Amino acid sequence: VQAQMESGGGSVQHGGSLRLSCVFSSYTGAEWFMTWFRQAPGKEREGVAGIWRGSGDTLYDDSVEGRFTISRDNAKNTLYLQMDNLKAEDTAMYYCAAGPTFTTTADWARADKYRRWGQGTQVTVSS
Repeated sequence: VQAQMESGGGSVQHGGSLRLSCVFSSYTGAEWFMTWFRQAPGKEREGVAGIWRGSGDTLYDDSVEGRFTISRDNAKNTLYLQMDNLKAEDTAMYYCAAGPTFTTTADWARADKYRRWGQGTQVTVSS
């Protein structure tokens, strides 16, 4: 059974919007910080937005600041990523990640600092 599963990806035109969801099968404590990553073909996986489950405080990569909004519904064990004003360069496979092992917030966007991953959902933006 997948511990977490993404949905909501699809194909949109430049300037369009999509909302991704990530449902966690249960709360295990490893979800104290959750992050959306993306990976384009031939590129490294990069963190785009992260959120603390408790406080709701957020972190964003500069490339998506002001266009993407991360949020969570703790009662539903669900993580969201609202993506507006999408650009062609946002095209990638998007993953939700939990079980962070970083000891400094500066490492929040490093893929090697997470132990739990979903299977991903594809986002394609046409220009």
